[in-house]
Amino acid sequence: MSAPAEADRGETGGIRTALAGLTTRGRSFLAAGIAAVICAYILGQADLRRVGLLLAVLPLLCAAVLHRTRYRVAGSRRLSPARVPAGSEARVHLRMDNVSRLPTGLLMLQDRVPYVLGPRPRFVLDRVEPGGRREVSYRVRSDLRGRYPLGPLQLRLTDPFGMCELTRSFSTFDTLTVIPKVEPLPPIRLSGEAKGYGDGRQRSLALAGEDDVIPRGYRHGDDLRRVHWRSTARYGELMVRREEQPQRARCTVLLDTRGGAYEGAGPDSAFEWAVSGAASVLVHMLERGFSVRLLTDTGSSVPGEGAEGFAGSGQESAEAAGLMMDTLAVIDHSDGTGLSRAYDVLRGGNEGLLVAFLGDLDEEQATVAAKMRRRSGGAVAFVLDPDTWVREPADVPAAGDAHEERLRMLREAGWTAVSVPRGAGVAELWRQADRELSGAAALSGEAWR
Repeated sequence: MSAPAEADRGETGGIRTALAGLTTRGRSFLAAGIAAVICAYILGQADLRRVGLLLAVLPLLCAAVLHRTRYRVAGSRRLSPARVPAGSEARVHLRMDNVSRLPTGLLMLQDRVPYVLGPRPRFVLDRVEPGGRREVSYRVRSDLRGRYPLGPLQLRLTDPFGMCELTRSFSTFDTLTVIPKVEPLPPIRLSGEAKGYGDGRQRSLALAGEDDVIPRGYRHGDDLRRVHWRSTARYGELMVRREEQPQRARCTVLLDTRGGAYEGAGPDSAFEWAVSGAASVLVHMLERGFSVRLLTDTGSSVPGEGAEGFAGSGQESAEAAGLMMDTLAVIDHSDGTGLSRAYDVLRGGNEGLLVAFLGDLDEEQATVAAKMRRRSGGAVAFVLDPDTWVREPADVPAAGDAHEERLRMLREAGWTAVSVPRGAGVAELWRQADRELSGAAALSGEAWR
């Protein structure tokens, strides 16, 4: 919830500003009062002078009171939620507090929102008693992911007589983050996924055999069943075996953001599908306890991500998912033309399971992608089919042959390559990857994990 906004006191000439806020009625009263006073002096009518003074003073008094009152009204904004998937609604709650000892007049409230979130909301509030508050809310919705500023909040105040009308702008902004759609994925067993802290644990001793165990000194509370008697006899003091170190399974999600690899734009475009698919896999793997890393074709990853990726356990998993979703909310096409930078990052070590979302590939980039398989325990590639995503294909048969050739190159390199037609669901293709992997393992006679 945003803190109450302070008044914008940078406006010069408070009196001049107040007078500029006089309405047509207020200006008419002021002009009539001045004319009556002049006529009273000319005609020597004391009663007319008193009436003229009353008419002239009333709008000036209203302007002075209103100018003072507008700095005694505090406004705040709260988003619920502050992070929302594309196509879903968020509610914005506005609250106005009268912190003065005087009641306000009629309040007209307006909040500035980007046009993609909907029309600009406007509200009319009755007078607010001293120390009172008013709360209103409105809904926003966007089919396009991104970060959208909300504000500043504008407040228009009028006096009970309608003599003056002043506008006040608060200084605070809030940001609504529209993240990609995340589709729940079914739990499947992928090759090379080495279980982590989720359904199972893969543990290893410090070295290979019983004789190679590196012991340590006994500490109070250690289980006596872990006493290593051979080391105890050698060192002359009680020694215990070190605890087996858990190895967390790792998963890298590669998102191809090359501008030339995708056709079209908008929420139903191929690139948006790839972003949504990457988000779905990232959240799914975090929930299963994997250490997850997001990588793009430029070689960049999520700011704040460690060398092993984001850990997927408890509160850390929710925070990691939030950071990745914030990154995917604003990710856009890159200026790159190849996948070589991503390959340079991946060849630095074993990346565990590699899941790639790739756009249209030429022969050179398909070769680079094929090499990435060498540094992963398992690799799944979702390659967008240009035949179904492009709106005006020039040569559909030739394009189809090229697409099948790229898939064949990846499969021969060890990838589980799945073609992505227009309108396909991420969960459906996720199951297809499982079926293809199971079929390949059955044919080869290998039991994959």
